[in-house]
Amino acid sequence: MAGANIIVGLDIGTTKVAAIIAEWDGAEKPKLIGIGTSPSQGLKRGVVINLEKTVESIASAVEDAEMVAGTKVDSVFAGIAGDHIRSINSHGVIAVSRSDREITSTDVEKVIEAAKTVALPMDREIIHVLPQEFTVDDQPGIKDPLGMVGVRLETEVHIVTGAVTAAQNIYRGVKKAGLEIEDLVLQPLASSYALLSPDEKELGVALIDLGGGTTDFAIFFDGAIRHTGVVGMGGKNVTNDLAIGLRTPVDQAEEIKKVYGSAMTSLVDSDEMIEVPAVGGGDPKQISRNVLAAIIEPRMEEILSLTLQEMKKSSYIDLLAAGVVLTGGGSLLEGVVQLAEKIFDMPVRAGKPQGLEGLEGNASSPVYATGIGLILYGLEQIKEGKRSGHLKGKGWFHKMKNMISQHL
Repeated sequence: MAGANIIVGLDIGTTKVAAIIAEWDGAEKPKLIGIGTSPSQGLKRGVVINLEKTVESIASAVEDAEMVAGTKVDSVFAGIAGDHIRSINSHGVIAVSRSDREITSTDVEKVIEAAKTVALPMDREIIHVLPQEFTVDDQPGIKDPLGMVGVRLETEVHIVTGAVTAAQNIYRGVKKAGLEIEDLVLQPLASSYALLSPDEKELGVALIDLGGGTTDFAIFFDGAIRHTGVVGMGGKNVTNDLAIGLRTPVDQAEEIKKVYGSAMTSLVDSDEMIEVPAVGGGDPKQISRNVLAAIIEPRMEEILSLTLQEMKKSSYIDLLAAGVVLTGGGSLLEGVVQLAEKIFDMPVRAGKPQGLEGLEGNASSPVYATGIGLILYGLEQIKEGKRSGHLKGKGWFHKMKNMISQHL
C-alpha cells in the first residue's frame, strides 16, 4: 500500500485516464505532487470494451504521475461512471438496541443495513449507500443521531448501483496494472468534493459532469445527495458530428472543437474563418466559425436537454436554489454556461476544482475535478479511520477480488 500520507485518485474516463497523487502531512489541505494523463483507448461510454488497452492507459497515466511525484504508488481511489449506473432512494427502520435507549454507532450501522435490503437484479450490485437523514422517533431531519435517546431509529438513504461486469472489468484493469483499489467511487460524487461548497449542498445544487462518453449528474439538497443519473452522450458525440460535418479526421475535429468551438452561434463572429484539414491529406479548406458553432450547438442542446429530463425524475429539481455547476472537459467549451442557463432556466457556473495545495495552471482544470475529488474523498476516509489499502465493507468486491486473483 502507498504510504499513509500518500493519496492517489484515478479517473478512468472515456477519453482520458488521469492519475493524481497528493501528500497529506496533517495540514488543512493535501499537497498535489504529481499528475499523469494518458489517452483512454479501451472504454466506451464509461464501460471497459478492451481490457488490455485500458490496462495500458492506466499504467501509463500512473507511471507519468509517479515520475513527477518522485514516489511509487500501489493503491488508488478509483472513479466509476457510465450509463450502467442506476440509483434509488430507500428507507430503513430499527428499534434502538440499548436498554437506556441511547443510539450507538451499531444502531446507525444496523439501520443503514436495513435500508440496503432492496431487491436487485442478479446483474447489479450496490456501489454506495449514502445516508441522507435520520429520524429518531417522530423527529425527522437529523444529520447525526449518535448519542441521542429514542426508541425507533429510521433513515433515508441514496443507493447507487452498477452493472457487476462493468465494475469487475474496472477492478480487473486496475489490478492488472499492478494496483489495489482502496475504494470505487461514483464520479459525480467524487467531483462534488472538489467543486461544491457546503452552502451549495445545503441550498440545493446540481453537479453536471460533461464527460467524453457520458454526462453524469448528482443533485444535492439539505447537505445530502438526493438523486444521481447518467445520459449516454458526451463530448465524443460533438467531435464525431464535427468530423462528419466538416469532413475532417476525428483527432483534428477534437482539436478544432477545443480551440475554436462554441456552444452558441450567437456568441461567434460570422466573419471569423478557420482552416480545416481534409480527410486523406487533401487540401485544407476555410470555413466560418459560425458553421462550426451551428454543428456544435444542436448536439450540446440535446445533451443538456436530456440531462434536464433525467433530473426532472427527482422532486428536488424545483429546489436548486444554488443552480447548476458544470464540470468535465465539456464545461471548457465556449458558450456552454450560457446555453445551460437557457435550458435549465437557473444560474449556472463552471466549476473549478479546489481543496489541494498546489492547484495552479493546468492542474486547476475541470478535467481533473474527478481525480482531485477522489483524493479529497480518500482524505475523508483516512480522517474517519476507514482506510484499509483495499476495498472493505463491500462484500461483492471481496468475492470479486478473490475470483479475479485466481485468474491473474
